[in-house]
Amino acid sequence: MDLATVIGLLAAVGSLLISVVVEGGSLRSLVNLSGLIVVFGGTIGATMVSFALKDLSAVGDLFRLVFSPPKTDPQKTLRLLVSFAETARREGLLSLEERIQGLDNKFLEKGIRLIVDGTDPDLIRNMLETELMLTEERHKARASIFEAAGGFAPTMGIIGTVMGLVHALGALQDVNNLGKSIAVAFTATLYGVSSANILWLPLANKLKAISKAELVEGEMMLEGMLSILHGENPRIIEEKLKVFLEPGTRRQLELAPREAGTEERVYARRETSARA
Repeated sequence: MDLATVIGLLAAVGSLLISVVVEGGSLRSLVNLSGLIVVFGGTIGATMVSFALKDLSAVGDLFRLVFSPPKTDPQKTLRLLVSFAETARREGLLSLEERIQGLDNKFLEKGIRLIVDGTDPDLIRNMLETELMLTEERHKARASIFEAAGGFAPTMGIIGTVMGLVHALGALQDVNNLGKSIAVAFTATLYGVSSANILWLPLANKLKAISKAELVEGEMMLEGMLSILHGENPRIIEEKLKVFLEPGTRRQLELAPREAGTEERVYARRETSARA
């Protein structure tokens, strides 16, 4: 569960409700069933018109993704790629086939298999870059669903308010309830603007952030795999891939003592012996 999403939504909604109470208002005054129907029903309907049904079928998965995003660990990915580089330099590229057994990252597994199969480096780059590009476009298309809803919601709120005002002015002879009717009419605008800026647009931004993190890690994998294919020194590969890390994570990695595995220690001893 992503606490930032949950806490952010609760804080935004809670702030609005608390502000009403602080001003001496009643929460019951914000209840407008017809306004809710117009705003949320109209927003959902207009959004459905804007996209194909196959795209909208993923909305449920997108909500789950926002609240339970996949975990990316670029630092772990960097160490894994360096480990692959050490294995390849010591035992050859074919030895990597054993290392990717059971690997849970399909993009990395695909790239290593292409390397092991002796695929041309330019072809590998083109294939993997195309996959990353199409993944980015797919992510943008999904985030645009919530962006569209965020654009329609305020307009639907205005429509709801106009409808409410038409009803209120139609009963102009009932002066005692006129003020209340106008106030209720404006709650539709409140629903539209608040839902756009508390729900739809923030969800779209969250999806973009998740996508960006995944794509940066994918680019790191691509650069690392091509460096392995070209036989670059594992230490050089590590320094090259650090540029994909956030500055704070990079400093943390540089300050932390290296936890050398068996492969790294063997490689270090061999390098020392060679220099001697």
